[in-house]
Amino acid sequence: MRIIVTGGAGMIGANLVKRLVESGHEVVVLDNLWRGTLENLQNLIKDNSLYQFVHADLSSPGEWQSYLNDADCLYHLADIVAGIGYVFSNEAYIFRKNLLINATVAMACEIANVKKYIYVGTACSFPLELQTGLDAKPMKEEDQFPANPESAYGWSKLMGELDAKYMSQNGINTNVLVLHNVYGTPCDYFSEKAQAIPAITYRALTASKTNNELVIWGDGSQGRAFVHVNDVVDALLAAIDAPSNIGPIQIGPSVCTSLKTIAENLVQIIDPSIKIKYDATKPIGDKGRCADYTKAKKILNWEPKVDLHDGLTELVQWIKCKENIS
Repeated sequence: MRIIVTGGAGMIGANLVKRLVESGHEVVVLDNLWRGTLENLQNLIKDNSLYQFVHADLSSPGEWQSYLNDADCLYHLADIVAGIGYVFSNEAYIFRKNLLINATVAMACEIANVKKYIYVGTACSFPLELQTGLDAKPMKEEDQFPANPESAYGWSKLMGELDAKYMSQNGINTNVLVLHNVYGTPCDYFSEKAQAIPAITYRALTASKTNNELVIWGDGSQGRAFVHVNDVVDALLAAIDAPSNIGPIQIGPSVCTSLKTIAENLVQIIDPSIKIKYDATKPIGDKGRCADYTKAKKILNWEPKVDLHDGLTELVQWIKCKENIS
């Protein structure tokens, strides 16, 4: 198959591209490298002749659209997202840019008559009032409405879901996968774009070599349904052959794990002498959420497999290797 992956140089995208080329597909990566890197692809796929990389600003029409001609499938992963500090400090930019990206890619797919469109959404698009804490009830897909995401990012991604719905009405086969909090490698772990688990992991590794203090934003009680990138790619691959136009499918565990638990696991893995400190002056985002993945299990035969402790151990070793930390 000829497959397009937008945002294919990011963590999820690079792992997806790797699996696709290993299966013999012809893959084109469209990415502006705002957050992704060519290094992500090159480290995972040693032979860069197995895919084609195109530097593209997907928020406006351009030559990149020609690569969509005769495509069997387009995975739309590209968006503007980062750590919680960046997200809440740049809401207008994130909202407008993601709307432009989603609309431009959707129209390009319709013009090129792409056979299947797989849109990647986010659990941030669920109503804030359902994300109440560690004991929050696992959310179902129908719980997205009436809509009330906490952030501009969540709203922008929800609009992308609606766009996919309207694409199906225009004759494009679509699937929407709503991802919970994805972690794994390769990833950004030290810039303002870094997300929770890699950022905390890097700080823990630094703490073990400096002041022995790991600072966690908030009181640590905020939780997420953390899901490993390998599990996410399994779901994305299964979506190619899944029935189309059946609404959103959540990808994430039914267990909500606190940042306190994440920090304690990392301390155990890295250095038990590290002291954990909580900074209640920092933003925490949603208090807690998790997924009822019944639909994913039924439609995609999917459920999470990677153990959290094993995934964190892998991430620690990867960052240690990158930073030459013994």
